[in-house]
Amino acid sequence: MLRRFKWLFFSVLILALLTAGGAFFMLNKSLPQLDGTVQSDSPTKPVRLQRDTLGQAIIKAENLPDAAFVLGVAHGQDRFFQMDLQRRVAAGELSVWLGDIALNADKKARFHQFRQRAKTILNQLPDPQKNLLNRYASGVNQAIRALGTKPFEYWLTGFDMQPWTPEDSILVVFSMYMDLQAGQVELDLARTAVAEHFGAPMLDFIQSATQYQAALDGSTLPYRIDEIPVLSEPATAQWNGEPPPDLGSNNWAVGGALTDTRDAMLANDMHLGLRVPAIWYRTQLNYTRQGKPVQMTGVSLPGLPGIVVGTNGAIAWGFTNANLDNVDWIKLGADATTWQLSDPIQSRNSLHDFNITMSDYGPVRTMNGHQYALRWVAHLPYAVNLTITDLDLAERTADAVELAHQIRIPVQNMVIVDSHGQLAWTPGGAVAARPLPSSTAISETEVSALWQHNEPSLPVVMNPPSQRLWTANARVISTEQLSRFGDGGYAVGARGQQIRDRLFDYEQFDEARFYAIQLDNEARFLMPWHNLLSQTLTQQTAQYGDDLEYLKNWQACACADSVGYTLVRAFRREVTNRLLDPITSTVSQQGVSPAGLLRQTEGAIWAILQQQPYSWLPEQYENWQAFLVSAYQQARQQLMSEHNTQSLGALAWGKVNALEIKHPFAANVPLIGGLLNMQKTPGFGDSFMPAVQQSGFGASQRLFVRPGQLDKAILTLPGGQSGHPLSQYYRAGFNDYTDHRQTPLLPGNIEHTLTLEPAR
Repeated sequence: MLRRFKWLFFSVLILALLTAGGAFFMLNKSLPQLDGTVQSDSPTKPVRLQRDTLGQAIIKAENLPDAAFVLGVAHGQDRFFQMDLQRRVAAGELSVWLGDIALNADKKARFHQFRQRAKTILNQLPDPQKNLLNRYASGVNQAIRALGTKPFEYWLTGFDMQPWTPEDSILVVFSMYMDLQAGQVELDLARTAVAEHFGAPMLDFIQSATQYQAALDGSTLPYRIDEIPVLSEPATAQWNGEPPPDLGSNNWAVGGALTDTRDAMLANDMHLGLRVPAIWYRTQLNYTRQGKPVQMTGVSLPGLPGIVVGTNGAIAWGFTNANLDNVDWIKLGADATTWQLSDPIQSRNSLHDFNITMSDYGPVRTMNGHQYALRWVAHLPYAVNLTITDLDLAERTADAVELAHQIRIPVQNMVIVDSHGQLAWTPGGAVAARPLPSSTAISETEVSALWQHNEPSLPVVMNPPSQRLWTANARVISTEQLSRFGDGGYAVGARGQQIRDRLFDYEQFDEARFYAIQLDNEARFLMPWHNLLSQTLTQQTAQYGDDLEYLKNWQACACADSVGYTLVRAFRREVTNRLLDPITSTVSQQGVSPAGLLRQTEGAIWAILQQQPYSWLPEQYENWQAFLVSAYQQARQQLMSEHNTQSLGALAWGKVNALEIKHPFAANVPLIGGLLNMQKTPGFGDSFMPAVQQSGFGASQRLFVRPGQLDKAILTLPGGQSGHPLSQYYRAGFNDYTDHRQTPLLPGNIEHTLTLEPAR
């Protein structure tokens, strides 16, 4: 019996070793070639793809099309899985790869018909831009053809890699529209639901302005609330949705008068969902255009040719989501013409029928028995182009501003600086020319024919007297411009206000000081909530003595060891969600997400807490004190349940908000899947402050640059260059990001060189 057991044990062990060895062999075989010389039909002259110690792609070519080809090779070698996901997410084509688990996501995407729109846009692009996309696609496909075997994600799913096409690059831009503006699409419908069910005064109230405003011209909206609408009905069900979407991006700049070298300086950190591999790709492009040598350094987006954010040595630029209103829902009349569009979705094993109701205005959704058609700038032919690649020859801020108004991407706050000390802000991207944005649905007679055109005149702030600019997803435009460009879901202005204040704390700046602002985690926004919670629990000292001690020592920051911060934040969320339950649950029951509404409810919540109107007191409580104590008890209990503890001390913010950057397939790999993820790191920041971080969300890059002083510039990314787990560049740079090191923007020592020569 013992001998049989030993035989079985060693047989299983040998089988496991053989399996592991086979898996390692296949993984190793899918690593790309990084050195040597290869023949290719695409480049017009020999080109080089080099990689430094971080895996940064340094591309050297004679011209921009050849550079686009080589960038396609680099992206295809290191990030094809990421690119594949993005094109399929936008096109609604995940089910054919991942099965029915992705069916609902595909249906949401198919509503927008982005695959068909990508074909239309590709056909109308200028020939030079089409050529760039063709050459880029050629590079991607050369890279995937050269692999010894397909990457592990495709072995796991049993799916084959499909060639890259130029229209797939357009789909990658549409995937960013979905990331950056899809919330606006849902928000306008949620606002409509509130106005129709509770009345326009209720919508105005819950979207009231606050004292947290940081427009560039200093203009403010009135934030005093004299009258609170009566809430005539209790919640019929508690809304258990996602936390308020209060995250976003930062950028700011100072003019040459505030640096020791007289160059203007830019900071940029775009806040997005974080995953493995990282969203952005460290890139330097070197080529000649119009007889001028070009060097572009920054981050590219796998799936697209060119630099998204970075510098050409003369200028530098960065983005944050602008939140201008680019959406209208049109309430259709009973006699409106609609029809059904059949768009079957192919899953792995079956074909699913899927129909979209269409109208003359766009695709149609039904809410509360009424039909609403969507008009969204992403659906228009002017939604996408590659004009951002023309920034390579811009020598001054004014040149870049002119180009910014021709760029077609999801509209961004574009901040630009140059080596002459000049700086500017302007919206860059597609903006509908219709003159009167509406936050709720409009009638068919109100639809403007100007929807068919991009806005020709966008605001600009250049070289302000203060020599300072800042944006952070809140309102940047003046109150006067607000009626023209609308509110597409601005963030509360606390973060922008804190950045602005930090910029006025000093008269001289360098990259290190900019980095310190980006890491600022002072909890200014939560200080009133801290005071309210402390006052509430002081009346319950016997029961909450430990809680009060943690609140006393909360350090007024989203610091890793602060338990008090965790408690205050959870308290705010619970109070907000409970008070707004009658509204959010009603909206949710109509099939619309109310989450976007919560970005702008801070003013309304504080008006309720200060005035304490009886109609807003949840009916099970005798008074407001009892309600606040109950809200805290529930928040506390939920925290302990979520983190499986009975100890308050275990709720330190760094643990509760630990940074966990995961590979989307990690859970599908038995035993060792966790090794695909980045190392779990204690959290240090949060919402409403410059240092934005949640568990899987935060700064997707950190850039600090003076165009004339690139040797001082900093760029960190929350992950490595390569998506291959055996690559030396899979994690390279991640520790620099988590440890807040000043990683150089410019490439380091070259470790690999791949030469691609025209085939003879």
